[in-house]
Amino acid sequence: MRSFTQDDAHLFCRQDQLQEEFEKVIDLILYVFKTLKFDKFTAQVSLRDPKNPSKYIGSDENWAKAEQGIIDAAKKKGLPYVVETGEAAFYGPKLDFMVKDAIGRSWQLGTIQVDYNLPERFELEYVDSDGTRKRPVMIHRAPFGSLERFVAVLLEHTAGHLPLWLHPDQVKVLPVSEKYADYAKKVVNLLNNSEIRASIDDRNETLGKRIRETSLMRVPLLVIVGEKEQAEESVSVRRGAVDQGSMTVPQFVDYVHNAVAEELAQ
Repeated sequence: MRSFTQDDAHLFCRQDQLQEEFEKVIDLILYVFKTLKFDKFTAQVSLRDPKNPSKYIGSDENWAKAEQGIIDAAKKKGLPYVVETGEAAFYGPKLDFMVKDAIGRSWQLGTIQVDYNLPERFELEYVDSDGTRKRPVMIHRAPFGSLERFVAVLLEHTAGHLPLWLHPDQVKVLPVSEKYADYAKKVVNLLNNSEIRASIDDRNETLGKRIRETSLMRVPLLVIVGEKEQAEESVSVRRGAVDQGSMTVPQFVDYVHNAVAEELAQ
C-alpha cells in the first residue's frame, strides 16, 4: 500500500474542558461502532514506557495528567479496557479501540489522543476570560482510524453484505430483455431522483446469469422489469433470496426509505 487515509482532526480546548471533550469523542466512536454493529471491541489505554523516556517528549507532570485523564474517561464510560505500556505516541497517551474481525484478529480502528506537548512546541495560546494568555490542550481524534483498514474490517465483518444505507449500489435494475431497457432506465432515473443509489444491468447476457452475478456482488435489492411491469409501471423486487413481490415505483421508493430508516434505528 502506497498511502492511506485518516479521518484525523485536532481539537483544542481549555484544561477544564478536556475531560468533557474527550468523553464526547468516545461517544462519537461508540455511535459509529453501534451503527455498524461492531460489538466485539476492547478499549486500549496506551501509555508511555517509563523505562525508555527518550522516546517521548514533554514533562512527567503533563504525561501523568494526560494518562490519568484517559483512564478516568474509560472508567466513567464503562468501557472494557486494558492498559498497554509502551504503546503511546511520542507526544502523548491515547485510547485505542481494538476491534475483532470475523476470524478473531484485533485491529486498531478508532483512536483518541491527549497532547499537552505539541501546543507547547508550537507556542499556541488563547486569551482566557480573565484576559490572561494560556496554553490549550490538544485532542487528536480519528473515529475510523485508517479508512482503508476500517472498510476492510467492515467487509469481513459483514461478509460483503453491507447495510442497505451504506451499500454503494443499493438497487440493481435488470430488464428481462433489451425491449424493456428504456423502461429500466426510466426506473433507475426515478430512483436516483429519490436519493436511492440505483444502476442498470442491461448487458447482453441471460437474465439468470445477471441475477447470479448481482447476488455475488452482494447488491441488497434486485429489481426485475418486463412486459407486465412496463404495462403497470411497477417493479418486481427481490431482497437477497427473498421475493418481495410487485410494487409501483412510488411504493418501492417508500419501501427502500423505510428499510434504511429501520436499519439506522436498530
